[in-house]
Amino acid sequence: MPVTIKDVAKKANVSSATVSLVVNKNTRISEETRARVLKAIKDLNYYPSRSAIGLVSKQSGNIGFILTEDHFSRSEPFYTKIFIGTEFQARNDHYYVLLTTTPNTFNKCDPLPRFVLERNVDGVILAGRVPKKLIECIEEYELPIVFVDYYPVNGNHSVVMSDNISGGLRATQHLIECGHRSIAFIYSDMQHPSISERFQGYRMALEKFGLIPFSVTDGQSTDRISGYKAAKKLLSQKNNVTAIFACNDAMAIGVLQYLREKHIQVPKQISIVGFDDVDADLSIDPPLTTMRVNKEEMGIQTLRLMVEMLQNETTKPRKVLVPVELIIRGSTCRIK
Repeated sequence: MPVTIKDVAKKANVSSATVSLVVNKNTRISEETRARVLKAIKDLNYYPSRSAIGLVSKQSGNIGFILTEDHFSRSEPFYTKIFIGTEFQARNDHYYVLLTTTPNTFNKCDPLPRFVLERNVDGVILAGRVPKKLIECIEEYELPIVFVDYYPVNGNHSVVMSDNISGGLRATQHLIECGHRSIAFIYSDMQHPSISERFQGYRMALEKFGLIPFSVTDGQSTDRISGYKAAKKLLSQKNNVTAIFACNDAMAIGVLQYLREKHIQVPKQISIVGFDDVDADLSIDPPLTTMRVNKEEMGIQTLRLMVEMLQNETTKPRKVLVPVELIIRGSTCRIK
């Protein structure tokens, strides 16, 4: 039979509520009583259940993780890896993370996730760009919210982002160091803070060397098809480009596909840099030079921010930047 909170209370000659107070490190308990309860816990090899902790904390021990359906992808599991990072950290902090998806175009007619409606989570993590209406509906429940890889323009919440500005700067500098002077930026959805920050870094690098930025977009989706279309548009407008910085790896792979079909050699004729370092980068030919984003670390930092908010109600919203790293592979080279 598993040991229960009642067994600990009986051995320590206290109430179950007192055991729960000790488990929750409540300062109202005397040191003598605390020591007696802790000894009973150790002697009985008792592991506190969430119900025991919740007796005092009034918390479920659950944290919701929400992303839109288009972000839940087997082929490009960027946000799945962020989720895995939150799960790693949750084990250390004794929380459970509940994952769900919502429609890409959430509106007031769509139901909220059940764990929100039933108030079965203590806080909510929103990953990637989510509809404004979804954010507003969750805010009505007065649950703590932490954003990861996205934040609303007028929001007042904690957020975890990759260091997109320095990443965009470093990616572009790499191309400049390789001798390139005609460098284009391919993107989609400039309203997304990650993309706009990467573009900002790109412009900073070019301005430093007195070069002129040139950007091309096609559609609102940062996927391979959009990358393919953007590359087609770019080369129809500007045929002297020797390097392309794509806002993410999915679009970079689409660019590579278009160039291959047009028999344009990469990197001999055009070098390509992406951003994210997804698993597919190593399976394409040539392997993609990119800015590595530590997705699991983003998840770890997100969970830490949430726990900090749950354990200290006076915590002010803050932004955490996770460093990125340039990974040089076969899609870039030095030109003469």
